[in-house]
Amino acid sequence: MIARIARRMLAETNFRLLCRFAYGVGWQSMRAVSRFRRSNGALPAFLFISVTSACNLRCQGCWVSPHLRPGRMEPEVLDRIIRQGRRSGIRFFGILGGEPLLYPGLLELLGRHQDCYFQLFTNGTLIDEATARTMRRLGNISPLISVEGLEQTSDVRRGGDGVYARSVDGIRHCAAAGLIAGIATSVCRSNIRELATEAFVRRAVELRVQYLWYYIYRPVGPNPCPELALSGDQILDLRRFIVDMRAKAPLVIVDAYWDHAGRALCPAAVGISHHIGPHGDVEPCPPVQFASDSVADGGDLAATIRGSAFIRDFRRSAAQLTRGCLLLEAPSSLRDLVLRSGARATSGRPDALGELAAMRPLPGHHQPGREIPERSLFYRFAKKNWFFGFGAYG
Repeated sequence: MIARIARRMLAETNFRLLCRFAYGVGWQSMRAVSRFRRSNGALPAFLFISVTSACNLRCQGCWVSPHLRPGRMEPEVLDRIIRQGRRSGIRFFGILGGEPLLYPGLLELLGRHQDCYFQLFTNGTLIDEATARTMRRLGNISPLISVEGLEQTSDVRRGGDGVYARSVDGIRHCAAAGLIAGIATSVCRSNIRELATEAFVRRAVELRVQYLWYYIYRPVGPNPCPELALSGDQILDLRRFIVDMRAKAPLVIVDAYWDHAGRALCPAAVGISHHIGPHGDVEPCPPVQFASDSVADGGDLAATIRGSAFIRDFRRSAAQLTRGCLLLEAPSSLRDLVLRSGARATSGRPDALGELAAMRPLPGHHQPGREIPERSLFYRFAKKNWFFGFGAYG
């Protein structure tokens, strides 16, 4: 399986970009995780940054509110966060929105940081030939294009017309440019039978993407649609599908929910990754839009994260309550934490606490006694040694 993945990457992608990807996502990320372990989790190994809340779609369950006045991170703030993260040993950054390609000058700004690697979380509808060629020239960006269902399901999920076809066009432009590109999907009740299938994996291979990233749908934001949340059995079905496909699919399949033994984890609770919102707010993860600290005013990134009482309390509370997702499984406990810590809402919505209070507990990926360990020796070794297998929950 690993040999087939390697052959595909060598045959279908630009060799220079492949080398940059191997160095940026492979070697530098392993070093960052090693530093994270030595520091007992004082600083994250990876950082996610939302550069804008502007978006050209209106997805169900999205934590961003594009109908409000969009927030946008100032270029000098973004540049400073990357430089400070780099000095702290962070070399891999996820760039989110809204739709990050609506941020003027984004690609060239990222291209100035050639010792870092960036994963661009995008819906793909704005990727044309010129955009793909720019990413090829810069060499340190991997577009991760979200697909939320096939034709009809995608339009409903994303609040637009012809979204699937436009996203696929973006994927094709990336493939034609020889980019290391991926597909991401937030798996919910309306798309699980379309996307968590071997047929969809084959389709991704045909489109020449090199990795798939499966998320679990979390109903948040102004249009949460909790009826789309997966049942506990469906979450286990997704886990089983991922484990089975990893043993045979000729592309990398990513998740951020389970360790090598199939035990649940939360990257924010572990502290291996955190999120900076478009106004510079330091948040546990993208859908938890509350913060007590900001780096927008020029504060040091490392010192701010280390000194954030809200981040510290979130990590402690999440680890004590569940190995899974606090937002899904215990929203009332998260609300209590927000009130206790004095954290402020960062979404721009006037009733963010009311939204949190209205959430009801839903099944998550923490299901003790139902663990499904990795079958693939490669994934088992990688997760155990490079990512989540280091006793994060004691």
